[in-house]
Amino acid sequence: LFRRQHFRGLLDGAVTAGLTGAGFAFTENILYLGNAFGRDQLSGDSGMASVTAATFFVRIVLSPFAHPLFTLLTGIGFGLAARTPGRRRVRRVLLPLAGLLLSMGMHGLWNGSATLMGPFGFIIVYALVMVPVFGLSVWLLVWARADVLRAVRAHLPAYVAAGWLAPAEPAALATMNARHLARDHARRAGGRKAVRALAAYQRDATTLAVLRRRGERGQAEPDFVDRERALLNSLWERRETIRPAQLHAARLLAPPPPAMWLPPQQGGWGWGTPYGAPGWGGAPWGGPWPGPAAGQGPAPAPAGPPAPHSSPYAPPPHIPPQQR
Repeated sequence: LFRRQHFRGLLDGAVTAGLTGAGFAFTENILYLGNAFGRDQLSGDSGMASVTAATFFVRIVLSPFAHPLFTLLTGIGFGLAARTPGRRRVRRVLLPLAGLLLSMGMHGLWNGSATLMGPFGFIIVYALVMVPVFGLSVWLLVWARADVLRAVRAHLPAYVAAGWLAPAEPAALATMNARHLARDHARRAGGRKAVRALAAYQRDATTLAVLRRRGERGQAEPDFVDRERALLNSLWERRETIRPAQLHAARLLAPPPPAMWLPPQQGGWGWGTPYGAPGWGGAPWGGPWPGPAAGQGPAPAPAGPPAPHSSPYAPPPHIPPQQR
């Protein structure tokens, strides 16, 4: 309700719900184990036959994911609502409520199986309901992450054409392997500060890709242009810090382009080496950040969301032309 700009889809719902459920389970497990230990102390029971051992096995070994799974269903409902266009208000309200009802139903079934159905009912519910739902939820989250990476691959090239990003960046941001390679390089070269800057850059680039996809689908919010501009400016300010790590990941994951006849960044023509082609360590990675060359005017604006959400995809006006 209050931080919608940070809540964009299934992954955000899953992370929020998973942490909430895990925090609840952590607190509740302490209470259950403490009470069980107290009863054992009063009764004198110990070993595997004690209440503490049984509680530990059921709650910690057998079903540690139970409460995060219950809450995850609510988070998925909120995540689906976040992906729903704003004009479909009924669906945006019903989806979180449906997720909440599923969470409550799963929790009730889980507790009821142990209380009303005996040990066999507990095992049946665990094997036929809990485990399949958990597996389905994991698959859904893996698909959701891949969907976000597809948005990065499909929508960031528009900002390459406008001069905001280097040609190699969409590839360096579109797979988890490339992101991990870039972070490893940043950690070795610049320590934690460089890793934090790169992580923020990757996060903002992903947010930008998802934002643009929503705009092209007609789901843009009224503050689309302001949010897009803020994200672009944030990427621009961090570009020098993250450039070596991004280039390292791009080089490792894709072969360099062949030598070709290329215009250098500062005028004239010449042969580009394999790592001198755009995006591979020469211009623009090795020289100034990409953008319109001096005298060429503003970068061409790619097709964006319809008015009034279209924006001038060009580098900030305060950047001198020779530094673009």
